[in-house]
Amino acid sequence: MFHVNHQPGAEIHHTDPFAVPAGQRSPVRRLRGRLAAPVTLWTAPGPAGLTVSSTLVAEGEPDRLLGLIDPESDLWAAVEEAGRFAVAPLGPAHRQLADRFAGLFPSPGGLFATGAWADTPYGPVPADAGGWAGCTLDSAREYGWGLLVEATIEAVDLADETAPLLHYRGRYRELTD
Repeated sequence: MFHVNHQPGAEIHHTDPFAVPAGQRSPVRRLRGRLAAPVTLWTAPGPAGLTVSSTLVAEGEPDRLLGLIDPESDLWAAVEEAGRFAVAPLGPAHRQLADRFAGLFPSPGGLFATGAWADTPYGPVPADAGGWAGCTLDSAREYGWGLLVEATIEAVDLADETAPLLHYRGRYRELTD
């Protein structure tokens, strides 16, 4: 038999019961959470992939890309071995994909088992992404808790303009007009 408790205070709350209380959170982490960041998918031959929200593009001669990634990730091992990787900006339709590559959503059969993928010399990219950039690894070094990756952008393939998926205050957000 199923019983529903209708007592006051017994309702389901939309907060994380395991979250660190607000007064104990790092001020730097809280600041970072208040900076909206694009959600991207980095992939490398192997294949390997990782959701990354700390990506910066610097236009110049040559064009460059910077990002902070997990030094213990399968992606980093694949990038280090191949010397190249792809970066695809994700859109609102890619929330589940972003969670899967962040390790927050199950991926039976592997990360690349579902969805349509386009093969590139830099790594597979979602066929419905707003485009992708092919990068060659220039350098990497420890930076904070992550690994600062510096790369040269060698190829850019842009599809029709699509709305970005953003990460803000621990959640995915969409731009609204």
